[in-house]
Amino acid sequence: MRRPPVKVLSSQLREGTGCIVGSGKMELSIRRLGGGGSLTVSVVWMQGNVVETHTEQNSVLLVDDTGNFHITGVNNIPRGKPCLQPGKYVMVMGVIQSHSPEPVLRAVKMADLSDNAAVHRKMWKYEVEDLQQTLP
Repeated sequence: MRRPPVKVLSSQLREGTGCIVGSGKMELSIRRLGGGGSLTVSVVWMQGNVVETHTEQNSVLLVDDTGNFHITGVNNIPRGKPCLQPGKYVMVMGVIQSHSPEPVLRAVKMADLSDNAAVHRKMWKYEVEDLQQTLP
């Protein structure tokens, strides 16, 4: 069964417990924001500011309120406005590649949220907690 992407913070991935499942993909058990046990994730949705771009290495470094995380495969995904510039606030959906020492995702989709970054940044933690509390 394929699960939908789960909104997470980088600290949740960093502190998660990982395992490789039969298909060869990584699954992480993370602690739910706001309590209520754990949640298993493999495809996640994150938001953060672009810190560094490494187009020759097909990657970008982002930071959210809880720490850094790396995104790979950025040259292979369609995106609207060029959102891979330091300072931009972006949303990324991706597949977890590793979680320690810093989370690494292979990008599936990215979008520039810079136009309304203050609102997105302020609401993000609440959105993450709300979703995680409603998931079974």
